[in-house]
Amino acid sequence: MGGMNYTAVESTKMATAEIFGKTLVELGEQDPRVVALTADLAKSTKIGDFQKRFPERFFNVGIAEQNLFGVAAGMAKAGLIPFASTFSVFASMRSTDQLHTDICYQNVNVKIIGTHGGTSFGQAGSTHHAIEDIAMVRSLVNLKVIVPADGYETANAIRAAYETEGPVYIRINRGFDQTVYTGEHYGFQLGKGVLMTEGDDVTVIANGSCVFQAVQAARALEHDYGIHARVINLHTIKPIDREIILQAVEETRRIITVEDHTILGGLGTAVGEVILDSGHACAFKKLGLNDHFSAIGFHEDLMSINGIDTENIVKTAIDMIKRAHVVEIDADGRATRALKFDDRDFEAEIDWTDEV
Repeated sequence: MGGMNYTAVESTKMATAEIFGKTLVELGEQDPRVVALTADLAKSTKIGDFQKRFPERFFNVGIAEQNLFGVAAGMAKAGLIPFASTFSVFASMRSTDQLHTDICYQNVNVKIIGTHGGTSFGQAGSTHHAIEDIAMVRSLVNLKVIVPADGYETANAIRAAYETEGPVYIRINRGFDQTVYTGEHYGFQLGKGVLMTEGDDVTVIANGSCVFQAVQAARALEHDYGIHARVINLHTIKPIDREIILQAVEETRRIITVEDHTILGGLGTAVGEVILDSGHACAFKKLGLNDHFSAIGFHEDLMSINGIDTENIVKTAIDMIKRAHVVEIDADGRATRALKFDDRDFEAEIDWTDEV
């Protein structure tokens, strides 16, 4: 596959959805089997770029998301490669039956592009906040789930979906996301997380718009507190990269997950399941919406309000390290707990019977 035909400077001016539209056009030029469908949202989801280039291979089913995915399933059964795009909140909640029965049960080659993910369409209100979609779609059999961090990763995810047989759900944002990568060639692989920063004190696992926040938090922790934070971009939630998660557990023993989504059933739950299944112990904290709807406003403000911005990641990491402890047993059977933070040791003797 060829690279995108715009510069790094231009990419910062383009919404992630726009990069999706341009990447889909490139795939359409290479393969006549690629078709595009929408539910009356061609302009908003940027799939309209494909419409302009290939009007005969573009289909607008109207405001009927269930029909959108039923038609896409039929096209896939006929040998086409349909990319069906609508808002994430509609692709998941309004169309679960069709995703389940028409697409996943038959394991057909449909690519679902859910735009305006998380709270990225913040000012549109709760009906357009997709804060439960990952919890819903990752439970569907045969469906792979990708949440790209920026425009470059979106281009890679679209190509990976095209090259992968079977249904794929890709969740992207509405707005002009921060650029995380300097280019497309950083080693994107479906099902493999990306190590963004090295560190052995704490690990922050994020995806989507939270990856930029996590990288910024790691820099602040290093500069201001001497804390070395490992950051992992877990762009693929299903299939999940067990190896990179368990390595982080083994080497840092402190895991924070950050997602623009409810903490019930999303990235944090998926990571927690891996850790629980492994039998390894670690300190663990999920950052996200804690069983509540989001306020209404601009995305950058909502990230702060919902506790998934740089400042809150830094605070959580510091708190986790403050509360972390090392326990040693002396010759008399007594335990000493050492709390370690900012190169200072606070030791306190405790009874062996105390919970440690």
